[in-house]
Amino acid sequence: MVPAEILPPSVKPLFSYRKYWAHRFGVAPFLPMSRAEMDQLGWDSCDVILVTGDAYIDHPSFGMAIIGRLLEAQGFRVGIISQPDWRDVSAFRALGKPNLFFGVTSGNMDSMVNRYTSDRKIRHNDSYTPGGEEGKRPDRAVIVYAQRCREAFDVPIVLGGIEASLRRIAHYDYWSDKVRRSILVDAKADLLLYGNAERALVEVAHRIAKKGLAQNFSDVRGIAFMRDATPEGWIEAHADDIEGPDEGRIRKDDVRSGADVVIRLPSFEQVAGDREIYARASRVLHKEANPGNARPLTQKHGPRDVWLTAPPIPLSMAEMDGVYDLTYARAPHPSYEGAKIPAWEMIRHSVTIMRGCFGGCSFCSITEHEGRIIQSRSEESILKEIEVIRDKTEGFTGIISDIGGPTANMYRMACKDKETEALCRRPSCVFPDICKNLNTSHDSLIELYKKARTLPGIKKVMVASGVRYDLAVKSPAYIKELVEHHVGGYLKIAPEHTEAGPLAKMMKPGIGAYDRFKQLFDAAAKAADKKYFLIPYFIAAHPGTTDEDMMNLALWLKRNKYRADQVQTYLPSPMALSTAMYHSGFNPLKPVRRGASEVVDAVKGLRQRRLHKAFLRYHDPENWPVLREALKAMGRADLIGPGKQHLVPSWQPVGTGKAGEGNRMGKKAPPRTSSRPFVTKGT
Repeated sequence: MVPAEILPPSVKPLFSYRKYWAHRFGVAPFLPMSRAEMDQLGWDSCDVILVTGDAYIDHPSFGMAIIGRLLEAQGFRVGIISQPDWRDVSAFRALGKPNLFFGVTSGNMDSMVNRYTSDRKIRHNDSYTPGGEEGKRPDRAVIVYAQRCREAFDVPIVLGGIEASLRRIAHYDYWSDKVRRSILVDAKADLLLYGNAERALVEVAHRIAKKGLAQNFSDVRGIAFMRDATPEGWIEAHADDIEGPDEGRIRKDDVRSGADVVIRLPSFEQVAGDREIYARASRVLHKEANPGNARPLTQKHGPRDVWLTAPPIPLSMAEMDGVYDLTYARAPHPSYEGAKIPAWEMIRHSVTIMRGCFGGCSFCSITEHEGRIIQSRSEESILKEIEVIRDKTEGFTGIISDIGGPTANMYRMACKDKETEALCRRPSCVFPDICKNLNTSHDSLIELYKKARTLPGIKKVMVASGVRYDLAVKSPAYIKELVEHHVGGYLKIAPEHTEAGPLAKMMKPGIGAYDRFKQLFDAAAKAADKKYFLIPYFIAAHPGTTDEDMMNLALWLKRNKYRADQVQTYLPSPMALSTAMYHSGFNPLKPVRRGASEVVDAVKGLRQRRLHKAFLRYHDPENWPVLREALKAMGRADLIGPGKQHLVPSWQPVGTGKAGEGNRMGKKAPPRTSSRPFVTKGT
């Protein structure tokens, strides 16, 4: 892997490009969303128009703001079309014809994940819409928006954001229960930028400004485009060839001096028709994720290929600072007239300090999108942003609501040995154990916390991002700092499960790591004379989870006096390794070979998924009938009764569960002790 703070000589720094001629117009207070705003800025046209499914909030926690301001810093005039009426093509003509291209994204979330629950029910609100109103973006928003852009004007269309990134190859789609083509094909777009796209975006924008689309983009990392065939001079290594004893290496007789190598994934037609082939393709994709050794991928869709260049080189610290130091208005666009946007209310006083995650949890999309290399901002840049929040953000009361990122405590962590890092193909740096080459020091983060909380006008700096507890136990000093200064009563932790089988499929540490963290956390809280509690999160119905696993988890919850008010049922997101397990029934964490692949049982039936969810809420009387039935079927009727050793009682409160079942005693349900996501007692 390439160190996040050092760029190879061949990589052009992000802010070293000669600015486009339109830079003379200066910086816009907000990127325009109307022709009237363009007129005020003196623009006759936009060079790039960004179409997004989110409300436009000019803040670096929102992808469109970062992309728009970065293009502006390169000299381009950028307009925003936010949450357009996708049924009316005139909405996509509101800013006129872009001189260079349309940039299309669904927003900060995949549009299907945003709109539907894990039970495929429509959500009642949208956090990225004014007023939280639901229904302001279409299903599969990237495809729909791209089609309307094509109808509006004949200009290049470039896809980006998490929906495009996670659907860049043929992928299983949970909502239609089938394998879909690459979104690049379905959207009929020209280019797709995946992952952290700043570097590719800047290069592509300047190239299109000079020569349009009539050029070769295969040397630009982090993009996908269509090709008729593999060009001369390239060696194709087929996915089945790299699943042998020398997995990840090209066969010796394939190697020719001066030739480039591309991995040919099984075609869309193959992965759609054969689940084991799908699992192998997923495994190969995730093996080719290290920017230090990843090779381009190609996958046939009908007569043409989707060609993916190697993953992007991570941003250096100076580049990260440059991105987050751009001139953001740090507020929603004035056209919303003060309407509350839930996502903005949640993050308006928070600070992002890093990107990426080397945890590699198989159900999570962060690694697939942001990569495994941690890209950190400098201490100076972070402290400067806190001061900007203090001085310029309306309603600031002195409390920074979160200082973190995808994970709270991976700031500035990296491999100790860069040569080893460049060769590594491990999907995780911390599973099954923390790699001996990983620097797990929390010293830089502790120092950052101390400086942040002592800034004038800052009352408290909270840590709301999830803490990776198996890393935190390596630094008791970090836990002490966390407890004494950065916890507001509750700290969220994600052990996800207690049983070895599901945890292995999730690529999560054993529950012993959680127990060790809890000991240190409780000791630090006691020493500080504070009553603080952990909020553990668990997943129901993850692939590889049996009914017995969920029963044991429920018993663990009861022994530890945890009561879950809200629970998470597994949702197969596009491109995740767990999704490959769910769809294929095979384990892509192990070699996938015909007749020798490890089988994984997926929890698919609605009845079983609800049972697993019910085990997490064992204390809810509404779940007692189904749990009693399941326990009897499992031969564990001994867990039904009135004692502390029992999971559920034999009686049923009046008015709960199935009508008339076991409610002769007429007992009332016990009161709920809290409306918080998790209630913890005796912690």
